[in-house]
Amino acid sequence: MTVPARVLVDHYRCPASFFNITLQNAITSDSGFFRFGSNAICYGRSATGYRGSRVGPALYDVAADVQINQSEVCLPFSPTEIIENLRLERYNPAQSWIRRRAKKVYYHVRPYLHRSMRKQVQRLHVRGWRERRFPAWPVDVTVENLCEQLLLLVLRANAANRIPFIWFWPDGSEGCVVMTHDVEGAAGRDYCASLMDIDDSYGIKASFNVVPQGSYSLSHDFLARIRDRGFEIGIQDLTHDGRLFDEHGEFLRRANLINQYANEYGAKGFRSAVLYRRPEWYDALNFSYDTSIPNNAHLDPQRGGCCTVMPYFIGGLLELPVTTTQDYTLFHLLSERSIELWKTQIGLVLAKNGLVSFIIHPDYVIHHDVKDLYIDLLSHLRDLHSTRKIWLALPSEVDRWWRARNKMELIQNGRDWRIEGEGSERAMLAYARIEHGRLVYELQRVLSGSSLN
Repeated sequence: MTVPARVLVDHYRCPASFFNITLQNAITSDSGFFRFGSNAICYGRSATGYRGSRVGPALYDVAADVQINQSEVCLPFSPTEIIENLRLERYNPAQSWIRRRAKKVYYHVRPYLHRSMRKQVQRLHVRGWRERRFPAWPVDVTVENLCEQLLLLVLRANAANRIPFIWFWPDGSEGCVVMTHDVEGAAGRDYCASLMDIDDSYGIKASFNVVPQGSYSLSHDFLARIRDRGFEIGIQDLTHDGRLFDEHGEFLRRANLINQYANEYGAKGFRSAVLYRRPEWYDALNFSYDTSIPNNAHLDPQRGGCCTVMPYFIGGLLELPVTTTQDYTLFHLLSERSIELWKTQIGLVLAKNGLVSFIIHPDYVIHHDVKDLYIDLLSHLRDLHSTRKIWLALPSEVDRWWRARNKMELIQNGRDWRIEGEGSERAMLAYARIEHGRLVYELQRVLSGSSLN
């Protein structure tokens, strides 16, 4: 497998032999923004054209520079490099000294500010967000668009009718929905039992992310009740002071404590407070999965976004990106009183067969008006589950599936294909093909150890 194609093989779980991708000579040493067709903004190095320091209408489009030689696709950029740059937000400049200082002051005085004052500060921070061109609002699917365009090129280069791959979700599910609840205070903690009742009534289980050294206490009985009801526990930062990633030495000290709490609570998943993150430091966290990187962070304190609606690995850690707007942001910063934005985001994510992930705070859904809207959301998700075969899963279930899928292989026997590997009894064989110039997917069931042509 060539290095440029590695990310495509991982995404599709397709035999590497289909991806005969090479790079053109003279890839530049400087990184910047450029286009690959009309629906993919890239960040990184390229062999042709020029790269911009920011996203604008005049970005160079490298699509015309692609060369197809017999069955070989010769690209002016490395797909693996570009997609990793997006997923890890390497296009996002580091915060200025002024912003770092303002953040430090804000979190110092935050405990003494009334909620209305905090809301005004947050709105001031995100002003002008609608004018930002990148990542795309309300959902950015650049990574999926890149993968699809590249697979189209491979199909054309090979003059192939279709290319087999292992479908993204178990049992042929069209997409996946994950619900998470971040417990911020004592009132939210005390409401967790009622929130579990609501979730259960709609057939949904969730992860409750707790703060080990926060403003509320955590008893073993409280944690056990959550687990006993089929929900799960995640760790949300250490103290929720917004400073976990400020300084590396202090981060390592806190990470050691966080890991101890994870072991004590039996938690496999992590989320940082306020979705602050530094993926390059994640190797110090002893978790199986993380849920801290938003797809689109226009309305979050730390801007950026991973530009994908699919899980992906950061070293040995599986990232489950946050692909919908948080409840607080929707109801308080945007002043929405409906779930229409959530419905739009759900539709955009599922159009790419992606992961729809929510952050709902028990502290906020206590209030009747917000609780009613949350119930509207649960009703909508239940309908999707029954009418479109959407997988309603716990984060840990997604983690186990994605790790199992990552180890499965498609094995060819003549014209037939079979899926091998642990968990393959739930896997589905899929084909990518061209229809009216567009990439389409079709599913065919294949039983573990059997074959299907």
